[in-house]
Amino acid sequence: MAPEAAEHRRRRSDALAQFVRARCRLCPVPLVPEIRLHLADEAFTLWEAIERESGEPSQPPPFWAFAWPGGQALARYLLDRPGTVAGRTVLDLGAGSGLAAIAAARAGAAAVLASEVDPLASAAIALNANANGAKVEVTGDVLDGDGENAQVVLAGDVWYERGLAERAIRLLRQARDRGAEIFVGDIGRAFLPRSLLSELAAYDVPVVAELEDAAVKRALIMTLLPPARQSGTGGVTEA
Repeated sequence: MAPEAAEHRRRRSDALAQFVRARCRLCPVPLVPEIRLHLADEAFTLWEAIERESGEPSQPPPFWAFAWPGGQALARYLLDRPGTVAGRTVLDLGAGSGLAAIAAARAGAAAVLASEVDPLASAAIALNANANGAKVEVTGDVLDGDGENAQVVLAGDVWYERGLAERAIRLLRQARDRGAEIFVGDIGRAFLPRSLLSELAAYDVPVVAELEDAAVKRALIMTLLPPARQSGTGGVTEA
């Protein structure tokens, strides 16, 4: 990379990190208080600030600024069962704040890769990992692959949009077929492929009522069934 490009990238990264620090508070996660994240108090004010400061009116929602229930449940599951990831390589899809990825690192994973497409999310993951003494690498869109050769693939709260869900389930199937272990965390959103999953655990997760229309949501930890045990057509359909 040319020196000018590297300097521009560094300045851009610093500006994104400064935005996250200025707009969010570092605080414990309700279900996982041993992990602290940079979290926002209010979604729409933050979203407006992102669009205003970027000068672009079509910025993605700030998913990275909230501890979503599936991610909280995944983090709790991994920290309570460190053998799930200890000594293994881990990929966290749609990592958001990086909560599940950080939990995997804290549980002893050999290497953790967090996938995100939002540059602000990438900045937040780096800040959050540093705040928790966790080593997490960040990459972009990996959904057209088979899981970056990770031994464990995490997918928390990625089932809210059909296109994303279809890409995610394709990756999870390919990852499973090459031998990876799959863990899904979700509250049962519209495009969760229930017929392909088996429940492992459940948690009552404190959430932001403004975002979820409730103060507590029941989040499930699930794994992807082998093909012979799956019911239905296997497509992503509305619940």
